[in-house]
Amino acid sequence: MLPHFHVLWTLSMIIFHCRCSDITNVAFGTTTDGMPAAFGDFDSDELTDVFVLRNYGKTVEILLGHDEEPLLRRAKPPLQCNFTNLITSVVPGDFDGDALMDFAVTTIEKRPTNDNSHKTSYTSLYIIWGGGTYLNCSKNDEPILHLIGQPLALDYNQNMIIDLFGVDVDGNRTFWVFDSHRGAPKKISMTGGPTTELMKPHAHAFLDINDDYMADIFITTKKDFEIWYGSESQRFVYSHTIPHPPRAKKIGQSVFLDVELLGRMDLVTPVCYDDNCRDSALLVYHNGTWHNLEVNFKETNDNVWGFSLREGRKYTNVITLHCGDFNMDGYPDILATLELSQTSDTQSFLLENIACESGCDGFSRTYQVQWNALQPFKNGTVMAVFFDFYQDGILDVILVENNITEYKTVAFKNSLDYDANFIKLMVLTGLSNNNNHMIDGRVGKKRRTYGTNLPGPSISYRTTTQEGNSRHAISAQLPQSAHFSLNLPYTIFGLGRTPNFVDTLTVGLSNYSKDWTQIIPNCQMVVIPMPTSQPSKWKAQLFVTPSKVILTSVAALTGVCGLITIIIGVLHWKERQEDKRERLQESHRFHFDAM
Repeated sequence: MLPHFHVLWTLSMIIFHCRCSDITNVAFGTTTDGMPAAFGDFDSDELTDVFVLRNYGKTVEILLGHDEEPLLRRAKPPLQCNFTNLITSVVPGDFDGDALMDFAVTTIEKRPTNDNSHKTSYTSLYIIWGGGTYLNCSKNDEPILHLIGQPLALDYNQNMIIDLFGVDVDGNRTFWVFDSHRGAPKKISMTGGPTTELMKPHAHAFLDINDDYMADIFITTKKDFEIWYGSESQRFVYSHTIPHPPRAKKIGQSVFLDVELLGRMDLVTPVCYDDNCRDSALLVYHNGTWHNLEVNFKETNDNVWGFSLREGRKYTNVITLHCGDFNMDGYPDILATLELSQTSDTQSFLLENIACESGCDGFSRTYQVQWNALQPFKNGTVMAVFFDFYQDGILDVILVENNITEYKTVAFKNSLDYDANFIKLMVLTGLSNNNNHMIDGRVGKKRRTYGTNLPGPSISYRTTTQEGNSRHAISAQLPQSAHFSLNLPYTIFGLGRTPNFVDTLTVGLSNYSKDWTQIIPNCQMVVIPMPTSQPSKWKAQLFVTPSKVILTSVAALTGVCGLITIIIGVLHWKERQEDKRERLQESHRFHFDAM
């Protein structure tokens, strides 16, 4: 019986470990049919909410974040809007400057059969106006504009109201600039540069590329990549182009990462060198050259995986990378969906940023596929994205499973086996409105909103590690918004086991910047950059999250104090008992002097 007992015990421990990683019920409860489309704090309670697609992709609903289980749940009444056509993207932001979150919704609508133009379809865009606790869906049958493809969210005129960039129905590059009147946006053509046809799907991005604290535009065209620098006077000025990776048959969605932790935004692009993506690679553009990081996609059983690319399928119709620091060592990791063949099940994997021992085309870092990091979720996952469920600075993972007929959202808890430090930072628009009602904060206080999602800020830090080495990292907030890019509205920097204060943390926005010094690790920081042109008046709110070591120390100290208290109590009780016995003996003692 003893061997059988050991086998059963081992199996039970394996099942227990898997169940510890699967927190779907804790995260979503019974609402697992919503497909993640975007993130944002809709109700301004300092908890990140999730915009999901339901009803076969024709309903958008907001799942509100909570401190208690389920961590994401439906509002009462539900915050949702229904549409006639299929929803292709959701873009949260403040489109009218009232400091409350609205969101743009795009749907695909077929052209009339008698339309002989070469374009087969166009996109309808709707703005759903938010009120903090409710949605105004009355205009969900009246699109505010039409365009080709999906838009990029940006701030065109630095007024903290979200604007859009894309291609109008005539095929022209266009900015749509919104104001506080909730009317049709002002249409401004992009001029002064190439007019090459843009890629569709695209990977346009809005971020600071040339380190001047002014967000620039990265544009993906069918021939190359274009860089347009931000300018206060001319808005955006064409700078140069970057050639597509040579010999690439398929080009995925480019992202910008500080791969080597040098304080430099690198252009990272997934490519396939064949039509079926059996020969996949991860490339980085640096110093005018594409570098192959030589990622090994061969599994231990010699199966060779490649990026999943399946036209017409949700999430896998384009190669998309989702980035974040999974192991909190400071280097950004990647979540990607791979497949063995076009007929096999897809599976999402963690690509860990590791030191390169040899090769890597001159780069000191590369990525390694961690085949079992997201156990127990295996075959059938079509998308994985980082998300901080417990608001503790540790990135967990949301995955979407697909069994051909339906999609299911599941959650994975990231349980680090060591105590790591972090800094979590979010830059808001800084807009306020005295007419807005007061909102309950996380600690019971009444607070007003300080704005919503803001694309484009540059965030960086400098610190010194325990070994005495200088570390410099940089990131961009919400650089992309189309094709389920699913960028988080905050930035998390892993600091590894460095318990030191962060020497300098810098936020750059609209050609201005401000430094904060000696930042406590394990803190969540909210920056309110108002007035934009006066960085000295920018505010920062800090919320400290105790690390495991501190919590363990407090628990140990409490235990020691409790033990000492018990010992003192027992000794005091024994002393009282002895005193009592001595008094009794004294009272019964025979006094000879009395005789």
